[in-house]
Formats: sequence, structure tokens, C-alpha cells
Amino acid sequence: MTSPQQAAPALQAKDKLESSAHSVEMAEQEKGEKKPATSWLSPQLASYFVAGGIAGAASRTVVSPLERLKIIQQVQPPSSDKQYKGVWSSLLRMWREEGFKGFMRGNGINCLRIIPYSAVQFTTYEQLKKWFTGYGAKQLDAPTRLCAGALAGITSVCTTYPLDLVRSRLSIATASIPMQAAAAPSSATTAAQPALASAYHTASSSAARAAPSIFSPQDLTVWGMTLKVMREEGGVRALYRGLIPTAMGVAPYVGINFASYEALRGVITPPGQSGVHRKLLCGALAGSISQTLTYPFDVLRRKMQVTGMNVLGYKYNSALDALQSILRNEGVKGLYRGLWPNLLKVAPSIATSFFTYELVKELLGAS
Repeated sequence: MTSPQQAAPALQAKDKLESSAHSVEMAEQEKGEKKPATSWLSPQLASYFVAGGIAGAASRTVVSPLERLKIIQQVQPPSSDKQYKGVWSSLLRMWREEGFKGFMRGNGINCLRIIPYSAVQFTTYEQLKKWFTGYGAKQLDAPTRLCAGALAGITSVCTTYPLDLVRSRLSIATASIPMQAAAAPSSATTAAQPALASAYHTASSSAARAAPSIFSPQDLTVWGMTLKVMREEGGVRALYRGLIPTAMGVAPYVGINFASYEALRGVITPPGQSGVHRKLLCGALAGSISQTLTYPFDVLRRKMQVTGMNVLGYKYNSALDALQSILRNEGVKGLYRGLWPNLLKVAPSIATSFFTYELVKELLGAS
């Protein structure tokens, strides 16, 4: 038989093992309980994503006619009597030639692009704010807002750029802007001019009927235009033409946009005075400031996106080449073509975007 003195150490060892096993079990349970709270797909994160996507779609649809007009004015040849000049007259011309469909041309893919773009942008910005401030441990200052906004802008544009390029192509594919031959012999210039001048015309004029369109009906769809770009301009790489100047422009634009909005909100919407009109005014002013300061990057982006459409006459080897060409042929004002309709677009667009985002976020219970 085992004496009590001999049994004591064995019992103590058994108690230690049981205690250790219990501690491990409790630790695993606590880890399991904390896991959902630190999950990357939390309800709050999902709320940011949903609110951002809805805000983007609403903001773009509201200003779709002005968005298309801006793109047309950015890429149309500078010397022509058939240019889209003036905002009101150009919108009337667009309505007369293409009707309501002309106002919404390219808006479908724009919303398809802007929903994930805006969702990624707002979500990334909210998360970066938390990371940079140690989840509220430090105060959010202006440089932090600018940095978070810039990184959010780069992230969102890189994830959705091919859709933006295809949207640009669709926006100008049916506009009646004059075309140019990229490398036509001088002897054939006169003969080719009538056909090229009406290649994008959709009105029921004799010129439009006489010249066959360079785009088939299949090409005027999102998938059709995507395949056309890949087939004729170098595969998947062609869908990312102009990405670098776009990222260079988007980074300061989004950074200034978010920083301006939050700074203006502290002044225009103090506690107890946060009416709808004040919130909309904050977004409108923030968008106008950021867009004006970074607009030349937007022009470069559009020029690079349509350089593969030979009939427009643009041939750029790089963003720097495009910049030098614009300054040489059009001067500084060439970098601001389409700014006026863009400012008319930006104010209601950004105002709608921020207001919708804040509204949907509150409805979903996200802070």
C-alpha cells in the first residue's frame, strides 16, 4: 500500500495538470470570444462599404450629363467648328442628337465602377483614420486626414481603373465630335475628311447616314468595348493605360477632398446646427476646392485613356509626353479644358456623395 506521504506529491502533480489544462481551455475560449470582434469583416466595416457604394452611385447618376460633357470637352480636337462649346448649348445638342439616352451614355458602367470605387475609398479612409490615430488614442489632425485620403484614393482607383477607361471610351464613342486621321497620306486627306468628321455622329443628318460608324453595336456595350480595347491595343495592359497620372491626380484630390470636408464640417456644421443644407454645402465646397487644384491630372488621365482611339489623332508615349504635347499645342489652358462643366458637376456630386454616405451610415448604425 502507498503511504499518505507518498500519495501527496502525486495528488499535487495531478492538481497542477488539471489547473494548467483549465487555464489553457479558458484562454482558448477567450480567444474564440474575441475573434469576431477583430474579424476583418465586421458589421461596422460592412456598413462603411455599403454606405460608400450607395453614395457613389447616387452622386454620379445625379450629374451624369455633365460628367459626359466634361469627358467630351477634354478629348475633342482643339481646332474644329464642330466642338462642344458652352455648357447649356452642349447639353441641348446632346439631347437633340441622342435624347435622354445621350445624357446617360456611359452612366451604367460609371455606376458599375463607382460603387466599388466609392465603397473601397470610404472604407479605406475610415480604417486608416483609426489606424493612424491608434483607434482614438491620438487626435486626428490635417496631415493625417490628407495622408489617409490620399492612400484611400490610390487604393480605390487601382482596384477599378479598367472600368474607368472603358467608361471614358463609351462616353465619347457616340458623340458627334470631329475625328482626325492618325497617319493618313496627304493625298487622301480630302477624301477621308467627310467620313472621319461624322464617324461619331449619331444624329439623323445626311453626313451621319453617309459615313459608316467605326463602332459596331456590340462595341457600344461594356463587355464589347473591353474586348475591343484588349484585342486592338495590347491585351490587359491596355486597360491600365493612364493609371500612373490618374493615381498621381487622385491621391491629392481625395486627400484634399476628405481633409477639406472634415475641416469645413467643423466650421459650417457646429453642434446643434447640422441641417441638410449645411451638410450639402460642406461637400460642395470641399469638392470644388479639391477638383480645381488637381484638374490638370484629370485631363492627362482622359488623354491617356483615349490615345488608343487613332481617329482622335492623339498619340502619346507617356504621361510626360502628353503633358508636353498639350502645353506645346494648347498652352496652359489646355490643362483646364472642361473645367467649368466639371465644377458644375462636382459641387452637387460631392455634396450628394458625402450627404448620402453619412445618412446611410447612420441608418446602418455605424459610427
